[in-house]
Amino acid sequence: MAAPETRLSRALLADMAAKGVDAELSLSILDDYNAGLYDGVAPLRASGVPAVDGRSVVELGPALSYALPEAEARERLAGLGLEAPAAARASGGSLSFGRAELKELGLALLSRTAYGILNGGSATSYADSKKNLAFGEAAFEAMRPSFESLAPLCKDRPKGLTPAFVNPDGSPGPSFLELKLRARLLLCRAYRERFGEPGRPVLPVYQMSSVGNDGQLREAYRGYESEPFLAEPAARAGEAPCDLATGVQPLIAAYSHSAEGRPKRVFDRAYGRPDSVVALPGGHGQCFRVLAPVLRALRGSEIRFAYLGNVDNLGYLPDPAELALLALSGLPAGFDFSLRTPMDVKGGILVEAADGSRTIADIGPAISFEEVRRLEAGGSTILFNCATGLFDLDWLVPRIEGLGRELPVRFTDQDKDAGRYSQAEQVTWEVASLLPGFLAFAVEKSERFIAAKLLAETLLTSGVARGDRRIPPELAATSRRLSEGLARKLEGAYGLELRGGRWEAAS
Repeated sequence: MAAPETRLSRALLADMAAKGVDAELSLSILDDYNAGLYDGVAPLRASGVPAVDGRSVVELGPALSYALPEAEARERLAGLGLEAPAAARASGGSLSFGRAELKELGLALLSRTAYGILNGGSATSYADSKKNLAFGEAAFEAMRPSFESLAPLCKDRPKGLTPAFVNPDGSPGPSFLELKLRARLLLCRAYRERFGEPGRPVLPVYQMSSVGNDGQLREAYRGYESEPFLAEPAARAGEAPCDLATGVQPLIAAYSHSAEGRPKRVFDRAYGRPDSVVALPGGHGQCFRVLAPVLRALRGSEIRFAYLGNVDNLGYLPDPAELALLALSGLPAGFDFSLRTPMDVKGGILVEAADGSRTIADIGPAISFEEVRRLEAGGSTILFNCATGLFDLDWLVPRIEGLGRELPVRFTDQDKDAGRYSQAEQVTWEVASLLPGFLAFAVEKSERFIAAKLLAETLLTSGVARGDRRIPPELAATSRRLSEGLARKLEGAYGLELRGGRWEAAS
């Protein structure tokens, strides 16, 4: 690819630099589009959805059990320096593992596992009043007092630094990132108490930030390090509280509108001004480009598995049983899925194409909401992607550069104040379509997918407006289940206890 300075005017390059746009990456995506690399990217029409079969789609409930050929299981465990637990049941050439055995194996793998966080951009849209009408005007009015109290704490801040829930007394709770870092420290302590000192960090944390929020995040981490909420469990766990390896996501330029035909070019007349670009994020799917150096370094430090998930999901935490299942399966990745609820209107679902392949189709960019409703009307159980992935770095790292380019890039036309242009985005979880196979973990939503794409979801999960008749019955039932799941998480994985209407660090 020719250097940006030979293809773009000096004024345009200066404008890109001032707005944090990566000119080289923007041109790379543009060249791939004009070369036809993304011509096959089109909305999907799913032929159906996969069933829970216990082998490729595994239900992670209390009765969890996983069986595979005994020789295969022992060989894979030996490759990780582990032996099968004595309680694993051998029968007819197979070895079967129950939840307890899987949890024990997975706990031992925490020293070989990294915990990755995808930080979104600013939480301004998250707290936008118009967007939060998604559940209806009546429901929004029921939550309005709490919404108006919390929304100012979200504006122009990275979402991970905003309150993750509302306390029963109405006060804001800790941030999403504070909670995730605390839960990680509690897991590190459990590992050391069971297995001793491994001689390296347990469950190292890494993140993708962006040029727009990296400075705010770094400043927040410096403050977190001295707060008892993290400092005390860090001392007990023997780990640094906020030592995160980071990949910083650049912004990319908008491109010409599809009405202008091909070849596309960089859109260079924002608000009618010459040599002026629109700076945009390229979607979380850029993580495979941005985090490639971080993941290579982790693999070089004897980390074998890497979790990756969104900052705004309070259910996204490392699960030792999942770690064991992926290690035993020999597959390159596993993803969490839960039954779709009325609150799940953004994100992806597990689908099966006509050729029998499985993938994660994002509602909107990859599969229409009407298609989702068609599948449900036909009696299909929709498994909703929880935006949580677990990867085997032995498979991922050698292929990561290729995945970053092969992951579908979806161009959508926009008509906004800045002008008519097209926006390019990659969706992380469509990586499933590029894998030779993957495990699908069927999980309980209230345990693993306590997510918040909108501030209204955070309020509903926190129990705000509970009992208010303006909340539709189905939505109220989902809210109640998520509130109960949140309380279990806060008491368990996050090590908090309810005192006087507030969740505080357990003594």
